[in-house]
Amino acid sequence: MSSSRDISRMEFLQIAPYTQLLSHFRYFLNLRSQEGKYHSLILFRLSTPQDGALRDANLQTHTEVEGDEIKNHSINQLYAMESTCPHLGADMSHADIEEYESNVVAVCPWHRYDFDLRTGHSETGLKACTYAVEVRTDPDDDVDKVWVEVPAEGQNWRLVELRPVSEGAHTEFADPPPPFPDLSTLSIGEVTKEEGVVPSENPPATLMEWAVLILNTADPTLKVERTRHAVHLFRTGKLKSIGHRTINAPKPPDVPPRHDAYRRSTVTPSKAGKRKNRVGMLHALANIEQWAIDLAWDIMARFGPTPSTFSLLTSRLSALSPSTPYGSLPVHASLWESARTTFPSLRSRLAIIHLVHEARGLDVNPATIARFTRAGDDESVQSLQIIHADEVTHVTTGHRWFTWVCEREGVDPVTTFREEVRKGWKGDVKGPFNVEDREKAGMTRDFYEGLRGEMEWEDASDKSREGVDRKEDVAGASIAAVRAEYGS
Repeated sequence: MSSSRDISRMEFLQIAPYTQLLSHFRYFLNLRSQEGKYHSLILFRLSTPQDGALRDANLQTHTEVEGDEIKNHSINQLYAMESTCPHLGADMSHADIEEYESNVVAVCPWHRYDFDLRTGHSETGLKACTYAVEVRTDPDDDVDKVWVEVPAEGQNWRLVELRPVSEGAHTEFADPPPPFPDLSTLSIGEVTKEEGVVPSENPPATLMEWAVLILNTADPTLKVERTRHAVHLFRTGKLKSIGHRTINAPKPPDVPPRHDAYRRSTVTPSKAGKRKNRVGMLHALANIEQWAIDLAWDIMARFGPTPSTFSLLTSRLSALSPSTPYGSLPVHASLWESARTTFPSLRSRLAIIHLVHEARGLDVNPATIARFTRAGDDESVQSLQIIHADEVTHVTTGHRWFTWVCEREGVDPVTTFREEVRKGWKGDVKGPFNVEDREKAGMTRDFYEGLRGEMEWEDASDKSREGVDRKEDVAGASIAAVRAEYGS
């Protein structure tokens, strides 16, 4: 299904009879080559008005389908692309599909990068790998079967997994669970449930608060019911926040409590013995699963609330030099000065703050990390690596929104960015550039190479601004060149 490739030279792999792919609109394909390489794809089958009639007919027998036009229309809506976004590896199985008059695009659920399902091209400049799809009638049994182009790197590819992917608001990005068993008979010795699922006083408002509440719930029945309730609230968007960025996030207990009946039965692992009868085995498995519930909530509550990047740095600063708290050394406010400059325009703000200042962070962070590595400061290195990963995301987001604004205004992103920098930046956009990470964020070389800003200070008499070199141009006007030093 790709007009840009030579169909006659492609290699294809049979996936399944077409009628077996009518239960879902997306399928995960896992392929393995003779050399042991794995490659995963997503097969998209777009919804059409004829899907219902086609599916119903095929459920009886594919030979009963009437109307080649209906069948062929649906067959031509089959697309295959790599299963992860080429930007930062987001799972594309739940990408939004947007249909236009001339093309169909898959939109990444993380950063909203869009990719043409036929060509893989994106307006951001990135490109996803797409694979041609064909439906061929097998002469041996007269059954229509789906074939997908295989990757060029590798030989003798075979299908090792074909899995449907459920989608839609009612599934919350997952296959719907089977009907849950009746919990009314669940008991443990003398335990009786006295509390409601939602506490009458101070009910949890965030996912982190629910996690700590569930960890502190001793009654096993109530623990399960609260888990189901909290997951439902989160999946349906009824929780106001996750709560992992809250300064006063609740702390999980060192050991989740258990009722007296449970504690009286608790022994050391060596004395537990092996329960070979069915009752004993079920009891042992139930015990494992109760702890599994706590482990799942504990990893969220204990490791979910991560400090901000500012806190990461100030805490390391305090550990390295208690006598040098933040604010005791000279600082500058060039970021805020740039923010003030871009107050009138969202496009300017995105260009200068996200695609110049923060992009400069991509350039200098690796050298800074290397410096701390040489000093053997592993804790600082870990903090800096977190910050650098965040920086890639920040620049990515800035680039995505900048290109969106440009598309809405009908202007070219590269030309417009360079013009924004010329008007809103002072001096050269300096290298050396971290080309690899800039490209991850969507910024190709034509955005920033050979770029210089021509903005002047509003108050040319102010000689004391931090980080500014005064240079006289040929006309004698004062041009300010800001040192874009994210680190040294």
